[in-house]
Amino acid sequence: MRPISNPPRPAADASARWQRGAWLLRDDTLQHLEILLDEAFRIPGTRIRFGIDGIIGLVPGLGDVLAGLLSLIIPLAGWARGLPYVTLFRMAVNLGIGVLVGSIPLLGDAFDIAWKPNRRNYRLLLRHLGAPRRHTWRDWAFLLLLAAALAAVFALPLLVAIWLLFWLLHR
Repeated sequence: MRPISNPPRPAADASARWQRGAWLLRDDTLQHLEILLDEAFRIPGTRIRFGIDGIIGLVPGLGDVLAGLLSLIIPLAGWARGLPYVTLFRMAVNLGIGVLVGSIPLLGDAFDIAWKPNRRNYRLLLRHLGAPRRHTWRDWAFLLLLAAALAAVFALPLLVAIWLLFWLLHR
């Protein structure tokens, strides 16, 4: 019999792996990340603050994607801490808006500086950690508005197709 060169590791090793990466999900690390991404620098003589998200976003195409990937750490921490799905969805929408609008050259970068999705998401995380599993009326209003917007997005092509069909039939 040949000896096994890599014996199976006990389950304790899996939890040790999680503990090695746990520093990334700590409150102080998340706060430093939020500041670094959205508020680390100030334009002299103004109150306008921006972070490396705004700087990285200047690189066309790839910059906003890289900044968006860095921004995923805060929602990941929220998921690991058991945030409600409504809150995680709000975080995802905040990031999606930041990445999509931020990808517009120059105007998108100005929007990123004003939108600050990481600050928004960090505040959502703190709010829901203070009151776990409690949704505010804002959460439900946001979800309702988002559902209405999605319904409009899906209905618009249908309405255009119906209008086009009537236009072709009456022509």
